[in-house]
Amino acid sequence: MAEQERAVRTRRTILLAAAKVFQERGYKAATIAEILSEAAVTKGALYFHFSSKEDLAQEVISSQNQDFTVPDCPSKVQEVVDAVLLHTHHLRTDPMVRAAVRLAMDQLADGLDRGAAFVRWNEIVQERLEKAQAQGELLPHIIPAETAGIIVGTYAGIQSMSQALSDYQDLTPRVNALLRHLLPSIVIPSVLASVDMSENRTLKLHNQLTAQPA
Repeated sequence: MAEQERAVRTRRTILLAAAKVFQERGYKAATIAEILSEAAVTKGALYFHFSSKEDLAQEVISSQNQDFTVPDCPSKVQEVVDAVLLHTHHLRTDPMVRAAVRLAMDQLADGLDRGAAFVRWNEIVQERLEKAQAQGELLPHIIPAETAGIIVGTYAGIQSMSQALSDYQDLTPRVNALLRHLLPSIVIPSVLASVDMSENRTLKLHNQLTAQPA
């Protein structure tokens, strides 16, 4: 058991080191030697867990959706907003998520499946929009699959702009502005009036999830 726990810790250490290097250098410029130095592990230890730099990067990309949970809410529009708020919080505070997003947006990352992260986010949003539509929360013209793509795509652009201009320091107000502009064209007014997009909502969700037993 102790050996298994040590292996899990070593794997996590390597992933965190890789995330740091990918975040700072990008996929193409990052090297295995830099990741080994950052992780302070042997080449053998790294290759025991990961077969290549590509394998490491793919695991980092996948990490942003692993264990991502949005608490149930009577309003499914609120759940869409909550998913956006939680991801924004993680992007500002979690180095692994920051690296995952950089890799997913990196057009020089040849050989990586960068689309999987976008597909998963599209599924998360579309599923909740479909439920919102079934509950009568959306305007009549909305097509959930189409609208999910717009939300995910515009968010990707907003976060990319925020990263370039302020290293995500202004991400929260930019995302709030995005939601305030998009939601009135998606959600019926009576539902929109009760949607909470505040910083307090984000903190409440984060505290709720971190308080849950593993």
